[in-house]
Amino acid sequence: MKLLQFFRKVAFAEGLSYLVLLFLAMPLKYIWEIPQAVRVVGMIHGVLFILYIWILIRVWINRKWKFSRATIAVIASLVPFGTMMFDPSLKRESLR
Repeated sequence: MKLLQFFRKVAFAEGLSYLVLLFLAMPLKYIWEIPQAVRVVGMIHGVLFILYIWILIRVWINRKWKFSRATIAVIASLVPFGTMMFDPSLKRESLR
């Protein structure tokens, strides 16, 4: 599998885990007092975030991205739905 395609899949998983953490696990913890959801989803999200950054660095070097493009990719991981909004540009690049 190409590195950029793998990055797209990791980005989607990381973004989805972030949304689950924010919109499912956090309400379960703070509204219904079920903190276990944040522990489990938080751990999964943390691992996926580290993997995202690691693969991002590899893609940045491999694809010779400008610093600004890599910065946008990092910011996308911090914003809800960010990795999903960044994905179309990755898809266009993977088709070249």
